Amino acid sequence: MRVVVMGCGRVGAALAHGLSRVGHEVAVIDRDPTAFDRLAPEFPGERVLGMGFDRDVLLRAGIEEAAAFAAVSSGDNSNIIAARVARENFGVKRVVARIYDAKRAAVYERLGIPTVATVPWTTDRLLNLLTRESETAKWRDPTGTVAVAEAALNEAWVGRRVTELERATGARVAFLVRYGDGVLPEPKTVLQDGDQVFIAALSGRAGEALAIAALPPAEDSEQESGRR
Repeated sequence: MRVVVMGCGRVGAALAHGLSRVGHEVAVIDRDPTAFDRLAPEFPGERVLGMGFDRDVLLRAGIEEAAAFAAVSSGDNSNIIAARVARENFGVKRVVARIYDAKRAAVYERLGIPTVATVPWTTDRLLNLLTRESETAKWRDPTGTVAVAEAALNEAWVGRRVTELERATGARVAFLVRYGDGVLPEPKTVLQDGDQVFIAALSGRAGEALAIAALPPAEDSEQESGRR
């Protein structure tokens, strides 16, 4: 898909390269021409000089064909204005803004614009928000330290205890939804077919935990299960 990235600082450049490496068409906007020096010479995307919330600049970056937009400049105001223009004026569905002020971030989250703090969320978080069908985190604490996300479990986890999943992922199973009811798991709780599993992890580690949960249990976990 086409992605427009506003801001070619360290995060913007890393994001642009990451998106390009996984096959997306990328245009990067920055008002400082020297900022594009952070992009490798072989970067295949477009470099667009200008203000990222300017309509004409966005049009030159191909915003009308874009499926996603990331505002990751150094200014909160610029980022949120650009994010709102991309969503409200051009109808871009996947929009994310980098926000330094945690209080502002909470407000914009309620407006439906996912935000990414400078620490500890990084390029991985941005990539995930832009390219996944849904957001990783269903909930985050006000400091941005802990994320709760729904795990798409590999079917091989059915019949295993939640403690095995926790050991494998390094996350905690916060709760399950089973037959339409919320369940707080105990150490002996066994995962069942159809369970919706929500894990809690430190921000920056949630994506890794979800990836592990989507894989079959490791062999040592299977052996341990057989011994019990």
